[in-house]
This record gives sequence, C-alpha cells and structure tokens, in this order.
Amino acid sequence: MIFLQKVLAFVFCLGSLVVLHELGHYLVARWCGVKVLRFSVGMGPVVWSRRFGKDQTEWAISALPLGGYVKMLDAREGELTGLPEADLQREFTRQNVWKRIAIVAAGPIANFLVAIALYAGLFMHGVEEPTSKISVKAESQAWQAGLRSGDNVVSINEQPVHVWSELRWQLVQAAIDKQSVRVALERAGQGHVNLTLAASALQGLNLEGDVPGQLGLDVARPLPVVLRVLPGGPAERAGLQAGDLLTAVDGVAVDNSPAFIEKISAAPGKPVLLAMQRHGQPLTVSVVPAAVEAKTAQGTVTVGKINAEIANRPDMIKVPSSPPAAVAKAVARVWETCTMTLKMIGKMVTGEVSLKNVTGPITIADYAGQTAQMGMEYYLSFVAFISISLGVMNLLPIPVLDGGHLLYYSLEVLTGRSVPERVGDIAQRLGMGLLLSLMLLAVFNDVARLL
Repeated sequence: MIFLQKVLAFVFCLGSLVVLHELGHYLVARWCGVKVLRFSVGMGPVVWSRRFGKDQTEWAISALPLGGYVKMLDAREGELTGLPEADLQREFTRQNVWKRIAIVAAGPIANFLVAIALYAGLFMHGVEEPTSKISVKAESQAWQAGLRSGDNVVSINEQPVHVWSELRWQLVQAAIDKQSVRVALERAGQGHVNLTLAASALQGLNLEGDVPGQLGLDVARPLPVVLRVLPGGPAERAGLQAGDLLTAVDGVAVDNSPAFIEKISAAPGKPVLLAMQRHGQPLTVSVVPAAVEAKTAQGTVTVGKINAEIANRPDMIKVPSSPPAAVAKAVARVWETCTMTLKMIGKMVTGEVSLKNVTGPITIADYAGQTAQMGMEYYLSFVAFISISLGVMNLLPIPVLDGGHLLYYSLEVLTGRSVPERVGDIAQRLGMGLLLSLMLLAVFNDVARLL
C-alpha cells in the first residue's frame, strides 16, 4: 500500500509538472502564431490521441510516462512542400528570433510560475510547523559556538527565522556558500543574544542530509511528562500516573522526551530507576521495560518499551501571510531555490560537492510518498520544489534541453546568424550523450541509496 502511494504521488507530481511545462510552450507558440501539430504527454509511440481546434492539433498520450513534448510545424523535421502559404508563414523557424526565444523559455517559466502559485497559496494558508526553538547536543559544533537547548532563534545572517524549516533553509544556504553563520536568538533569563558559528564548522557537511543535525541542532522537544499510562504494561505496574514529570533515568538527568525515550529503548528487559516529580513532590520508582522487536534502517533490533505515552510534540506555530506578502515570499523562495540549485551544480562541476548528490526518479518517488504521508501542505511544498528543479534543469545550456536552444538563439541575436545546421547536429548528439550519462548517474545513486 505504501509502495502504491509513493508511485501515485510521484506520477501526479512529475506528470502534472510536465504537462504544465509543455502547456507553457504550447500557449506561447499559439500566441506567437506558430502551428502546433501535437501535444503529447509521455514519450515514444502514441497509444491514444484526439484532434481538436481549428488547427486540428493532436492531443496524445504516449507509451513512456516520463516527459512530454509539443511538436510544432518545423522545417527541420520534414519536407514542407505542398503546404499552403498560410501554414508556411506559421512554421517555427520562420519566426523572428525573439518569438522563438519566448516559445522555448515559456516551459521553464511555467514551472517557476507554478512554484510561485503553490508557495503563495501555502504562505497564505499557513502551515503548522515546529518553531525555531532548538535543542543542542553537548560538545557539538553548535554547542561550541555557544548555542544552548531552549534558545529561540530569531534570525540567521540577518534573515528572520520563525519556524524550523526557515532555520534549516538558512543553514543549508550558508553551508553551500561556506560562510560563517551569524545567529540572533532569545535566551531565557538573558534576553537577546548574538553568536557566530564559524565557517569551518560547515566544512564537509552532507548537504543532502540533515544539516542542522550534523551541527548538533534539533527541534526543541518538551519535558518528558507522562500523558497516558496503557493498562497492563510496565509503566502501570511501576505505578506511573498521567502528569508525572520524569527527571532522571538511573541517576542520569533527562531534560527532554527524546533523551528519556532513548534511555528506556536502550534497556530492554533490564530494571531502571526513574526519578520524577508528582504534584511537585520528588518520587523514585523502578520499572522493567518490555523487550520489543522494532524495525529500523539497520534492520530489526530489540528495544525497551514501558507502554506509556510521553509528551514528545514540539512547540508548533502557524503563520499565515496576507496575499501580497505571500506572493513576495513565494517569489523570494523560488529565487533562493534557483540560486541554491545553480550553486550546487557549479560545485559538482568543480568537484567541491560529490556527484552522489545527483538524484533520480527513485529518490523523487520516495520523497513524494513521504511528504504525501505527512500531509497536503508538505506534499505541495515538495511539488513546488520539484517544479523549480525542472525549470532550472531545463534552462541548463545543454543541447536537447530548452537551455541549449536558448543558447543557440542568444548567439543568433549576438551574431545576426543562426547556428550552422552541422554544428547543431553535433551539439545535439553530445548533449544527448551528456543527458543520458546524467540519467544513468542519477539512477545509480538512487539504487546505491536503497542498498
């Protein structure tokens, strides 16, 4: 069932974005007066088609579900003898260079507009997220910089931060730029505090992984308070009650729920001594966590459970924006994502970032399924991110991509002459080879992650 959900989430995400990308080409081609012969969802042999409109454009579904295309009347793809003069005037290569640029650029621009619309809608609605209150692992890079558990981060590098995703975003950008991180925060009893996380702390981080976690940062978790005791379990036998504040395990203080849960998980079948506060009074009890089999990324392991529900949900906040502010934030988010993506690509080319960061359809499908399980807001945010990635990828100056054609037309604007056909053919072959190599690398990385 989970596999099917991932497949459906992936197909809807990529399929809808491809359709909207090609629709951008189609609409601008029609606006520029170019005759469109076919609009295909998918590649390869056509399995279903219908013709509509004055031009009898063929709307088709093709065999291979990845990708799509818009086929226009084009002298480079076949002999045009016998066509009426009115149709010849609507042939693609007869249009001036600015019209051709507009038609080719319309696809990626459509992807960016889709992302802006999705982000703006999410910002207006507001997404419930963990606040920017942090917990800090002792002796970590963040700890050494002076950050402490319970701090509430208000800005990073002068950029306001309200929720955890904004905090993570700013840290990732700083890691890509390899710059120091200026952190402004509010600390209980001290008020406003300014700290700096040195650029050296960001060296060698896995940018695709949990960047804050690698620095020793996590979402602040609540105190380990018992919310509910399940009947017949170790917690009930030990006398635990709802409202108990757990303060230590075997003499080791625990100041948040994950720390308590980690201690209990590490003691299956072993008696542990719990110190706690009940109605303000100290109390100590002994409990023997039940040994339970649990599946993890490393396989099946035995963990301890006491059959009690412990408060573990972080502080959450929902910050809706006005329409103008939401659109402005959406445009800024799309711009920042584009620049971050291009920086990552540049660092891969220069060898500063590993090619292992190139991801393919398997990883995208996995993330699509995970975000779909988390909720519609997270899934739509993921779709917006993929839309931006498609737009940026298509603008790369690689022949066969939109960016390669835009490069040709830019040279035509500068020189006043079109790129020679032979040069274009050679570039197309090289571009196709490069694109296939990138696809194979992406699939290889996907499989390697699974294994």
